[in-house]
Amino acid sequence: KIFMNTLKYLQSNEFLLDVDLWRLFANLEELNEISLSFLKTFFETVKEHVSKSESPTDFSSILRKFFQGDLCQTHQIYCLNYTSAVFYLENLRQREDFGIYLKQWCEQNEQCKRLHLPELLVAPLHRLTRYPLLLSNIWKRSTDETEKDFIWSLKEKVEKSIRDLEGKVKWLDNFQKFRQLQEVIIWPQVWDRDKRFFVPECLKQSLRENSSENILSSANRLLLHEGRLTIAESTRLLDVYLFLFDDFLLITKTKRNKKKYGGSDTGLIPVCPSLTPELQSFIREGGFCTVLDQPIPLDRLILKNVDPVHVTVFSLRNAFLIQHENRYRQCIAVFLLQAQTETAKKTWMSQIETAISNYTTQHETKKSTAFCFPAESSEI
Repeated sequence: KIFMNTLKYLQSNEFLLDVDLWRLFANLEELNEISLSFLKTFFETVKEHVSKSESPTDFSSILRKFFQGDLCQTHQIYCLNYTSAVFYLENLRQREDFGIYLKQWCEQNEQCKRLHLPELLVAPLHRLTRYPLLLSNIWKRSTDETEKDFIWSLKEKVEKSIRDLEGKVKWLDNFQKFRQLQEVIIWPQVWDRDKRFFVPECLKQSLRENSSENILSSANRLLLHEGRLTIAESTRLLDVYLFLFDDFLLITKTKRNKKKYGGSDTGLIPVCPSLTPELQSFIREGGFCTVLDQPIPLDRLILKNVDPVHVTVFSLRNAFLIQHENRYRQCIAVFLLQAQTETAKKTWMSQIETAISNYTTQHETKKSTAFCFPAESSEI
């Protein structure tokens, strides 16, 4: 509330007018109001029971009013906005004026107890996960069987609500991450990637319409592992950044630029907090990734370890080989990759092997399900 009310005060004096209060704090005021109302009502009931020990305590009506009412719903609205709020905050913290507001106007306040805004924004999420524990404790101490059944069913509903919310939050987080990747990863046209392919200017437009960028728009795809490696070419070592998804591997060349691809200043680039710190830093520096070759489907990827004996002969260190085969099992591309350490190499190989295994298992299950015809009816 200190951060929110201070921002309101500054905006009333025409400072930070472009900062969106809702994107940062969502329905925090409503959430505070409902949470406080619940706590007051709850403690008043406890106090009344303590002062009049002979009177029975009716928790059911209080719990029904709040937990079947707006308490969980307002938490859900806040929690669903949380990922977006952190994303937005990371963007704003790059600005000098917003930094002054955070550090000088808010964080020095004694009530903040040296906590920063990201650490405070997560508090309502923690509060929501504690409600089932509260309900469980009330259930244990309840003596009325009817009340116990009601409280237990309420606890299960709240737990289900939290599980559903976690799924939504993960989906939104994944969506934000992939939207960021779509901005950072550049897909060159086939004639730019390989000079063997000649396409007249009059035909290029029709080919551009089949954009490869949409490959990262699927909300169901998962990013399993990522990181920087080097690729051995005939005369040099090239810095590359690999993205291992749950269905394909993407090899990209890294490039830094003073301005982000598209022309905006690096200070204004919003960076998704769920990306690795290495990639976040790279994006803030104005870096982008250009696709080196077509995506390698996991069922067409052959992974091979480079024997240590080749290390001294070819000056290779922590190297492994990736082979791309087409549907006819012909090798159409080979990539000799080197990690910075032996541990990093083993991690990459393990991640790729696991991804291939999971992908194969998943698709074999789908195939077997597709070919399992239902039993023939006796009436036919």
